[in-house]
Amino acid sequence: MREMTIEAIRVSLMNYHRVVVLKEKDSNRFLPIWIGAPEADAIAVRQQGVAVPRPMTHDLLSSVISQLGSKILRIVVTEITNETFFARILLEVNGEEVEVDSRPSDAIALAVRAEVPIFCEEVVLDQAGVLLDEVGAVAEAGERDTPPKVRAEELEGMSAFRDFIDGLDLDDFGDK
Repeated sequence: MREMTIEAIRVSLMNYHRVVVLKEKDSNRFLPIWIGAPEADAIAVRQQGVAVPRPMTHDLLSSVISQLGSKILRIVVTEITNETFFARILLEVNGEEVEVDSRPSDAIALAVRAEVPIFCEEVVLDQAGVLLDEVGAVAEAGERDTPPKVRAEELEGMSAFRDFIDGLDLDDFGDK
């Protein structure tokens, strides 16, 4: 499992869909995950400290978890199947750890509210992660620390992610 940070939330100019770009802590490996507009807004609003007049859905869920005496410990992007990402929200409930199935976008929106770490399973990064070299170009398979364990048809299915990452202007990310 690798700890991740939220690098950016972007809108694809090709189709106007949102993508959250997670970055592996201490590495140049990125994980782009397509998400819905409401979830992108929920993440961005909290990250930017924007005050909303009424609680958003993720604020409500976070509040309910807290009011029930539980707390969010971390979230984990656990797998990718047929180009769909899966995540788990790990909670402490009555002194025990409980896992709840979630879409990554909802889990990330809760993680930013609870200020808890975001993790990703290594197998997901191997399948869908994008390694950038020092100048921001996508590293070729021979330049990676470990070769990707991805079948050709999976690579073809992930081409939209590669096209998106290839089109990113990393200067937009800035230093955080």
